[in-house]
Amino acid sequence: MEKGKGIMGSGRRWAVDFSDNSTAPSSRDIPDPPGFTRASVDQDDSTVSRQKKDAESNWKAQKAWEVAQAPFKNLLMMGFMMWMAGNTVHLFSIGITFSALWQPISALQGVGKVFEPYKDNKVDLLGPKLLFIALNLGGLALGVWKLNTLGLLPTHASDWVSSLPPAQEVEYSGGGIPL
Repeated sequence: MEKGKGIMGSGRRWAVDFSDNSTAPSSRDIPDPPGFTRASVDQDDSTVSRQKKDAESNWKAQKAWEVAQAPFKNLLMMGFMMWMAGNTVHLFSIGITFSALWQPISALQGVGKVFEPYKDNKVDLLGPKLLFIALNLGGLALGVWKLNTLGLLPTHASDWVSSLPPAQEVEYSGGGIPL
């Protein structure tokens, strides 16, 4: 055998010719088994494209739910950070608290942009959007709770003393010398 000449004798050493030149009966001569039709194998393009669109809409729905559940992780992390910051008013605890307030507010402002890639006629985004909004409102409530524990919310009567009118004098007393 010459160098470079393989099984086929062509220019490629490991090339194999799969064309059927034999006189043996081929698989086309054997009848199909009961229940099998060639039409199921040779599906038309509309069925394949419909299946692709269905698969794409299922993927979009799944990703929309994943995006909607993402604030839950942030909620747990922010809760832990606020617990670690303590209940005293200092720079770190105030920074964490305002971060906990700012993140949900900015996320609620951009709900439409967050779910824009998943818009489709077949995908219902109402449930994921409501979950996203609810989780962000939970994060906002966590931030307001932290403001209250720090004493930065005016929730006591003594916080509003400056807005009360001065009390009227009930009696007047003077010195001991009559004039």
